[in-house]
Amino acid sequence: MSKTTGDVKKVVLAYSGGLDTSIILRWLQDTYGCEVVTFTADIGQGEELEPARKKAEMMGIKEIFIEDLTEEFVRDFVFPMFRANTLYEGTYLLGTSIARPLIGKRLVEIAQETGADAISHGATGKGNDQVRFELTAYALKPDVKVIAPWREWDLNSRASLIAYAEAHQIPVPKDKRGEAPYSMDANLLHISYEGKALEDPWAEPDDDMFRMTVNPEQAPDTPEYVEIDFEKGDAVAVNGERLSPGKLLRRLNEIGGRHGVGRVDLVENRFVGMKSRGVYETPGGTLLLAAHRAVESVTLDREALHLKDEIMPRYAKLIYNGFWFAPEREALQALIDKTQERVTGTARLRLYKGSAMVVGRKAPVSLYSMEHVTFEADDVYDQHDAEGFIKLNALRLRLGNA
Repeated sequence: MSKTTGDVKKVVLAYSGGLDTSIILRWLQDTYGCEVVTFTADIGQGEELEPARKKAEMMGIKEIFIEDLTEEFVRDFVFPMFRANTLYEGTYLLGTSIARPLIGKRLVEIAQETGADAISHGATGKGNDQVRFELTAYALKPDVKVIAPWREWDLNSRASLIAYAEAHQIPVPKDKRGEAPYSMDANLLHISYEGKALEDPWAEPDDDMFRMTVNPEQAPDTPEYVEIDFEKGDAVAVNGERLSPGKLLRRLNEIGGRHGVGRVDLVENRFVGMKSRGVYETPGGTLLLAAHRAVESVTLDREALHLKDEIMPRYAKLIYNGFWFAPEREALQALIDKTQERVTGTARLRLYKGSAMVVGRKAPVSLYSMEHVTFEADDVYDQHDAEGFIKLNALRLRLGNA
């Protein structure tokens, strides 16, 4: 079963400590006869990571990396994405997609630090994550070797995975022996649920599945107001309290979650070609999106705002498909960031039973002019000017239909 040992001497594995990646760890050792370095990232998934270290040590791993990347995740990936008001296919806030380039980047960096000649991940051959990890790796280290066990091995069922684990003395928790009702991926921005019981797009998900949000029907009967301050497009404070990016998103998750805000059930188009049903919880991100658009509404020039809206779907698709480190994404980011220089202000939201309604917005330098929009008498706008404006814009229509 072993490949030529010279093919790979050392590999860095994205390791969660769960059953699947523990099997991959042993499979890499057996199949490639190589040394394995494990990398476990804390991006706010809410799990204790020290057990991953103990499992790796138990399996003979000498180089173990466990890193808290929460602040970097929000500051350098989530916030830049939210400056564009990014939604994939009009609905998905890209919670899983935006985490993958950060993990892929650290895999490559750790490979360089440890002298590894390969990286490995546990993404399946049917999904988007394999593309995201590998496009990131190739962009940052073009000569990197990538090992994707799910595309190589013949462990194609739960039973075969468990049999492999038992044959190699890998502990199998009782709750992992049966088929999981769905797959779950969590980070500080969201939780995603896919597969198994959710594969039928007509089947409603069980309410006890959700972890970040209460059922909107069970949310408080009294609305809650929240104010979010922005500086140059990034959120900096909640209800007047300045917070780091990671702590700010965590605070918004708590506030939005208790009001049932941020649940989405959708069928999306995967990059590999198939449609997939996913259910997502993104409470803090939902509040951020609404608040950011509100502040932009009083600070951005009309054409700058419309241009952002036009390029956003392209930008969202690049992130969804794994092209975070592509030159076109970086070029679009430069344009987006330029528009954010004036996006400083505050939005006030009213949260109630699953909804987050903007009820106020203000900015120290605002383009909103009460003098111009009032229906009362004013001295700054001559309504007679509108006649010529309309006739000039109608000229081509009149000529075309003469």
